[in-house]
Amino acid sequence: MNIQEIENQINKVPDYPKPGILFYDISSLIINNQAFSATISLLADLVKKFDFNSVAAIDARGFIFGSALAHKLGLGLVMIRKKGKLPGKVITQSYELEYGTDILEINVNTKNKKFILVDDLLATGGTAAAAIELLKKSGGSVSCFLALIELTFLNGKKKIDDPVETLIRY
Repeated sequence: MNIQEIENQINKVPDYPKPGILFYDISSLIINNQAFSATISLLADLVKKFDFNSVAAIDARGFIFGSALAHKLGLGLVMIRKKGKLPGKVITQSYELEYGTDILEINVNTKNKKFILVDDLLATGGTAAAAIELLKKSGGSVSCFLALIELTFLNGKKKIDDPVETLIRY
C-alpha cells in the first residue's frame, strides 16, 4: 500500500469531539492488517536516517504506532504517560493545553538512550515538546519526533527543536 491508500483508510469525523473539529479516526486504519502493516513499514523507512537505540511513545494512541515500530526495529519501548498512570518514582513535565495545563510522566531512567519519539498526531506541538523535554530530563535525547499525521496549519513543528517526520499531512 502507498501513502494515499493508507490515508484513505483514516476515517474523518466532522464536529468531534466538539463542533468545528475534524477528527482523524485511526480505528479504521489499524483494523485493516494490510494498511497497518504498511503504515509501520513506511514509518520505519522515515526514521532509517536517524541515530537512535530506543523508541518512546506518547499516551495513548502513540503507543499503538510506537510499540509496533519498536517491535519491527527490534528495540525497546518507553511509555510516556499522562499523570497518575505510572507506578513508582516518576519524572514529570507540565505543558500548556488550549485551556489549562496537563502533565506527562516517565518512570524509567533513559540515560544514554537516543530516541525516536512517536505519536499518532502532531497538532500544536505542545504534547510533543513536553515529551521531548521529559526524555531529556530523564537522561535521554531525541533524534526525531515521528507522527502518522501532521496538521500543518497548526504549526506544531515550530515548538520542536529536533527533526520531525510525518507520513500524512493535512
